[in-house]
Amino acid sequence: MERRAFIQNAALTAAAVASASKMRASAKTPAGPIVRRTLGRTGEQLSMIGFGGIVVMNESNGEASNIVAEAVDRGINYFDVAPSYGNAQERLGPALAPYRKNCFLACKTDGRMKDDSRADLEQSLRLLKTDHVDLYQFHALTKMADLDKVLGPGGAMETFEAAKKEGKIRFIGFSVHSAETAVAAMDRYNFDTILFPINWVLFTQAGFGPQILKKAQEKKMGILALKSMAKTTWPADQKQNHPEPKCWYQPAAFPDEASLGLRWTLGHPITAAIPPGDERYFRLAMDVAQNYKPLEAHEEQALLAGGRGVEPIFHLGNDV
Repeated sequence: MERRAFIQNAALTAAAVASASKMRASAKTPAGPIVRRTLGRTGEQLSMIGFGGIVVMNESNGEASNIVAEAVDRGINYFDVAPSYGNAQERLGPALAPYRKNCFLACKTDGRMKDDSRADLEQSLRLLKTDHVDLYQFHALTKMADLDKVLGPGGAMETFEAAKKEGKIRFIGFSVHSAETAVAAMDRYNFDTILFPINWVLFTQAGFGPQILKKAQEKKMGILALKSMAKTTWPADQKQNHPEPKCWYQPAAFPDEASLGLRWTLGHPITAAIPPGDERYFRLAMDVAQNYKPLEAHEEQALLAGGRGVEPIFHLGNDV
């Protein structure tokens, strides 16, 4: 190991150990429920950690019910799912049903046109055992061509606006992995929310994220964060066979670096962060949220030092 990498890892480890010690100390007294934050101009109050539907993907009905019940008990009221998450909707719907009236449910569509997005919405409502979703989002609105489709004649926005009048959705948002498309979307439509990566490696190594955050704040949108615990891409020889089947990117080291990364994201002006779909990371995120404290200067310095030279999972110019 090169001397610079050794020093960076040592600093990160020291900061993480200090952080973990504080969490253990605070755990001696019962932690309170996860704090809620306001979702932009909607006025909704969401738990600062969201439940990503991938957590229950491929789990049994019983296991799905147990983890949803635990999440609700610990203060989570924000749940997010999509048709592309395997059988997650089938698992989440029945598990969430006992708590649905007190929860904020977000769903997505990959449909870009009126008809396919309507088909997605109706199927999601059926599988999720509900008559409406609180937030409906264009999923991975990454290419400018996709933005043109959804906002153009016969585009999916026609479904969204009609469904809102029908009471089947309450708010309209989008998720995005392109800074350029994100800014263009916010310029062209008055969206309620945006869901995008807010991550220490992306901000510092790719310049990806600050411009989206700034624009969303100017628009007074609800800001929801992805990839807070992401680190880098998988090595070429592991892309198809890696140890995290529910995580297409390489997550930050568990638990120390991941905890610091999540706290870094939560220290920004966001409503909530959705952790990786791996249950270990989700449980860690709940622990962090119940004992949340902003990063201290030495912790942030160590975290950022550990990200120097790391290959980010997204770059500017991803709208091709």
